[in-house]
Amino acid sequence: MATSYGIGVLAGVVATTQGEAVCGGSISNYIVSQMAVNCRRQLPHNALCHRPHTVSRRAAAAAGRVQVMAVATRPPATGTVGNVERKDPDLLGSRRSMRVGEMADEMKRMRAQMEEDEQVASLMRGLRGQNLSDELFAAADTQLRLVERVEGEAMLPQTYDPDTISAYWGKRPGSVLTRVAQLLSVAGGFLSHIGWDIINKKFKENEVQRAIELREIVTSLGPAYIKLGQALSIRPDILSPSAMTELQKLCDKVPSFPDDIAMALIEEELGPWQEIYSELSPSPIAAASLGQVYKGRLHETGELVAVKVQRPYVLETVTIDLFIIRHLGLALRKFPQIATDVVGLIDEWAARFFEELDYINEGENGTRFAEMMRVDLPQVVVPKTYTKYTSRRVLTTGWIEGEKLSQSTASDVGDLVNVGVICYLKQLLDTGLFHADPHPGNLIRTPEGKLAILDFGLMTQITNNQKYGMIEAISHLIHRDYEAIVKDFVLLDFIPDGVNLKPIMPVLAKVFDQALEGGGAKNINFQELAADLAQITFDYPFRIPPYFALIIRAIGVLEGIALVGNPDFAIVDEAYPYIAQRLLTDSSPRLREALRYTIYGRTGVFDADRFIDVMEAFETFTTSARSGGGDQMQGSMASLGLVSVRTPAQLPAPWVSSQQLEQGVQMRTALAFIVSDQGQFFREFILDEVVKGIDAITREQLAQLVVISGLDRLNPVLSSMILPGGLRPTILIPVVTQEDEIVLNNVRCIVGFLSAGTPSSRSLSQGGPLEVMEIVRELLPVLPTVATQLLPEIVNRLTSRVMARALREIFA
Repeated sequence: MATSYGIGVLAGVVATTQGEAVCGGSISNYIVSQMAVNCRRQLPHNALCHRPHTVSRRAAAAAGRVQVMAVATRPPATGTVGNVERKDPDLLGSRRSMRVGEMADEMKRMRAQMEEDEQVASLMRGLRGQNLSDELFAAADTQLRLVERVEGEAMLPQTYDPDTISAYWGKRPGSVLTRVAQLLSVAGGFLSHIGWDIINKKFKENEVQRAIELREIVTSLGPAYIKLGQALSIRPDILSPSAMTELQKLCDKVPSFPDDIAMALIEEELGPWQEIYSELSPSPIAAASLGQVYKGRLHETGELVAVKVQRPYVLETVTIDLFIIRHLGLALRKFPQIATDVVGLIDEWAARFFEELDYINEGENGTRFAEMMRVDLPQVVVPKTYTKYTSRRVLTTGWIEGEKLSQSTASDVGDLVNVGVICYLKQLLDTGLFHADPHPGNLIRTPEGKLAILDFGLMTQITNNQKYGMIEAISHLIHRDYEAIVKDFVLLDFIPDGVNLKPIMPVLAKVFDQALEGGGAKNINFQELAADLAQITFDYPFRIPPYFALIIRAIGVLEGIALVGNPDFAIVDEAYPYIAQRLLTDSSPRLREALRYTIYGRTGVFDADRFIDVMEAFETFTTSARSGGGDQMQGSMASLGLVSVRTPAQLPAPWVSSQQLEQGVQMRTALAFIVSDQGQFFREFILDEVVKGIDAITREQLAQLVVISGLDRLNPVLSSMILPGGLRPTILIPVVTQEDEIVLNNVRCIVGFLSAGTPSSRSLSQGGPLEVMEIVRELLPVLPTVATQLLPEIVNRLTSRVMARALREIFA
């Protein structure tokens, strides 16, 4: 949850401190410490290229039509590439930017520390969906209280419209009073217990028992209260950990309604069911608050299908409950102590809930989702929607065989979790159509080893502003640019627009700086941090946007599934690589600027280590995208880095080594991407650095040639000579400047990284010289196409650079 934790965690801290009296301090402590975990996104600044030797836990990926081998390796840990020491480009003093490399280990270590606190551990389980109930049916003693059919139900709106609902039920006070009496008869005892606890100051002592009572009551009150309870169960800024835990056990499964009513509804919506389905299970295979599911077979094609039929009286029950809940919210507006816009929250939740009542919308969501994943992630399967046999209250989709991913013991579960993380990050940061209900029952491993995703009733739309804003915030977090991060919070709707942000800066800097000083959670003064954050909440209306609560829940569920089979799993292993892929391949101006900021930072100085971090993360992403059969199914994400090459037989014989003739071209994934068709944008992005590198290498080579030839001994003589126009001939002798040294350091570091495993890189890692011609010869099969595209521009920029320097030296 690198993206979701990294941005939302601070907002969660501030929001939860408002509920300290109920929640204690544990939630705030958890969120602050989790932020500390995720802030350690990158390694500390050390020697240039002196990067810990960490072999990828995934196999190196092989890519290419003519044996282009993409290998994921790193320089050895025992030395630096080319004996080049790190020269820190960050000119901003002690506040250094961060590295990605060790974040996963730090995350696991601090996660273990945090979970020593039972309340925090409970909250973590909740965010991962590990308390969720995914039973197919309700408990035997469950009773569901619904509103019976009333006259004029056709006048109820099909989309959420609070005014129409209010007008409808306002004319039916008898039905409203009946429902209120029904609710009080169920919840009266619970409310009296709460009042007694408050009077006797035993609220905290009896909190767990009251949460259990609340869960049992909510289950019997019908769809609106069940869905509301589930929505609240992922809001640590509203509920305590104990209440969240119990509400997450809330079962959406309720007693099934009679089959004859279901068949009658199918006939009312689609026609006689016997003419549509050649067979239909005699009883439902699952029953939920909104409907129940039958297994059938289509007459027309013989295909197995799942038929979901909506429960009768759902629209009446939902709308009358929303009418009552909303009027309670309006009454709360009279109390100034309640700063939260309860009515606004109800309206936003209700609008999303209404979408679940429309099965046509659910089917269309599934179809759109499948199309968005088809090209990039063919490993992801979505049930086909049969629109001909779908209506607002009946949904017919393809039948998916398989087992719950959370319960599967197959060896590829880890790979499918990786695919699932990529899938949800793609929704979050690319397509914007976000599947917001990924509980374990909706994630299936098929017999073919694919990941099936079910149930598209609850979706949320992520705007472009939110998508790009989250990526930008991660980039700012890497560089500890707190001023920019606070602005990101406004952009992402954690802080209202127009708020004075300057007073927030010192507290934000303190939170991050403490977390980044090392020592993990034990080195952080949580009480002091919580006090600072609590003070801010009195002055500023921090909040967790509803869309972000759904994001945390979705990514958390995937992490929870992964941790069952792999206790060492860290979501950052997948999240940051996806962000790197987006930065390297997206052509939007905002992401191009985010990429530039990631690599160049606030100083505008090219950071070779940062470049390598991004490319390593990209390599990790491509390996994940190829897992779960992505490479065999030729998914577009799995094909990133594939390059077109000339066969060794087509190349000039003197330039082709015997190894190339036997093995083809070997290169790591990062270099394969840079020279591939998909890497065109990135090649253009780093063109200035390429030109600087060529210029510096040329000057270094010429300077060495001058020394070898002995011309440097003529310097005293030449410096005393003056040519016509006042020019001195010494300007013709190249000198390696301090800027050239920095560029050469970067070149050696990057070349050592990109050419890892080749003879030239081994020489470089052992302190040998930068063998330019040897590197060119090794990469010759993939260079012609790239050179044709870039050579004219390189020559143009290089000429301009040389001429500008010459003019400066002449007139200096």
